[in-house]
Amino acid sequence: MKQGIHPQSYRLVVFKDMSNGSTFLTRSTANSKETIKWEDGNEYPLLKLEISNTSHPFFTGQKMLVDTAGRIDKFKKKYAKK
Repeated sequence: MKQGIHPQSYRLVVFKDMSNGSTFLTRSTANSKETIKWEDGNEYPLLKLEISNTSHPFFTGQKMLVDTAGRIDKFKKKYAKK
């Protein structure tokens, strides 16, 4: 591996799956303005996910309705010609 190209500032971060509410604590370099109080009583940065391994049909083995229409509308609204 090349030296000096990988981030060194990993910190504990809570990821929350917004489709089912599950959360997990792991290390990440991603920035967040929100925080959440974790089960151990400490406060950690919060990163919200639309879908994770706890709600993705590939990992759960179940078909699940995913709100693609909402995401398409957000995309069209964001990139609409003004």
